[in-house]
Amino acid sequence: MEHITLLLAIVVVTALVFDFTNGFHDTANAMATTISTGALKPKAAVAMSAALNLVGAFLSVEVAKTISGGIINEKGLRTEVIFAALVGAILWNLVTWLLGLPSSSSHALFGGLIGAAVMSAGWSSVNGSTVVTKVLLPAVAAPIVAGVASMLATRLTYRINRGTDEKATAKGYRAGQIASAGLVSLAHGTNDAQKTMGIITLALVTGGVLHPGANPPMWVIVSAGLAIAMGTYLGGWRIIRTMGKGLTELAPPQGFAAQSGAATVILASSHLGFSLSTTQVCSGSVMGAGLGRKGGVVRWSTATRMFVAWGLTLPAAGLVGAGAEFLTGQGTWGIVLVAVLLVAGSGFIWKLSRRSPVDHNDVTAAPAASELPAEPAGVVTTAIAAVTPPPTVAAVAADLTATIPAPAPVAPADPARPAAV
Repeated sequence: MEHITLLLAIVVVTALVFDFTNGFHDTANAMATTISTGALKPKAAVAMSAALNLVGAFLSVEVAKTISGGIINEKGLRTEVIFAALVGAILWNLVTWLLGLPSSSSHALFGGLIGAAVMSAGWSSVNGSTVVTKVLLPAVAAPIVAGVASMLATRLTYRINRGTDEKATAKGYRAGQIASAGLVSLAHGTNDAQKTMGIITLALVTGGVLHPGANPPMWVIVSAGLAIAMGTYLGGWRIIRTMGKGLTELAPPQGFAAQSGAATVILASSHLGFSLSTTQVCSGSVMGAGLGRKGGVVRWSTATRMFVAWGLTLPAAGLVGAGAEFLTGQGTWGIVLVAVLLVAGSGFIWKLSRRSPVDHNDVTAAPAASELPAEPAGVVTTAIAAVTPPPTVAAVAADLTATIPAPAPVAPADPARPAAV
C-alpha cells in the first residue's frame, strides 16, 4: 500500500470540512422542534445533539459501505474526482444554509460525486441501479412515510389526551421530546456521519492506501464523528428557525410525534443501508405533525421553496462537481484554482450571512415577513384568525366612534340680518 500523498491529505481534510458543514446544516433535523416548543434551551439542545451524533457514528458502517463501494465504480477512479465532488457538496450546503432552506447534505454529496465521476469517466462510472434503489427511491418514499406516520401519531396523541389538562400533558411531552430528539441525533450520527466515512474510505481506495471493499479505519470513524459533532454544536440557527417556526407552529405533543416518527424511519433505513436524507425525513415529519392537529396550518410557500431546493440539490451539486472536475483534470494549477475558488466562495457566502445574522438568541422567533414569500389569502386568513384575540368592547366602541363623521361647523349668525321665523 502507498503512503498518503499531499493530494489525498487535502481530500481527507476537505471531506471533514464537508462533514462539519453537514453538522451545522442538519442540526435542525433533531433539535428544531425541541427548541421551538421550549423543551430545551438552544445551547443545551445543540450540545446534546453533538454528543449523540458522535456516539451514533460508531454504531454502524452500512451506509459508509454504500457510498464507498456502491454508487461509483472504484476501478480507475482518480482522487481528484472525489475532491471535485466535495467542492460541489460544500458550496451547495453553504448556499442553502444562507437561504435558511433545510436541503439535503446527503444529496449534495451524491450529486457532486456523480457529476464529477461522469465528467471524469462517463456515465459508465456510475452504478445506476444502486443510485435508484439506495438513493432516489428512499428520497421520495422516506419523507412521505415519515409525514404520514407523524400525522397519524399526532392525531392519536390528541385523541388519547382529549379532556385532560393541556398544561399538565405538555410537561410530559416536553420530556418525551428531549428523549426523542436524542434518538434523532443518534440516528443522524448513524446515517450522516457515515457518508463522510464512506467518501474518505473511497478516497483511500483510489489512492491505493486501502483495498477495494475495505471498511473505514478507526481513525476515519473517529475523525468523521468529531467533525460532525463540532458542526452540530455550532448550530445551524437559520435552518433551525425555518424548521421550528417557518413551516408550522408545533405544540409539545406534535413535536414528540414528529421526532419519534423521524427517528424510526432513519434508524430503519440505516440498518438497511439506505443512504436517505435525514433533512427530508425530519421535514416531512414536521409537516405531518402540523397537519395532524385540528386547525393546524402548514406554510406551503415555505414548503414549496424547500421542495424546489430538494429537487435542485442533485443536479446543482452535480454541475458544480463536474465543473470542478474539469478544472482538476487540467493538472496541478487546476487543483489549486479549485481550492482557491472553494475558499473564496465559502468566505463570500459567510460575509453575506453577516448582513442578517441569526443566533441562539433569536432562533425561536418566526422568520420576518421580508424573509418569507407571501402566503395565499386563505392560509393567511386562517393563520391570522388562529392567533388574533377577539376585540374588546372598548375597542369596538373606539372603532365605531372613528367611523362617525364629525358634525359640520355652524356659521355664526349675522346681527344685521333678521332671524328667520
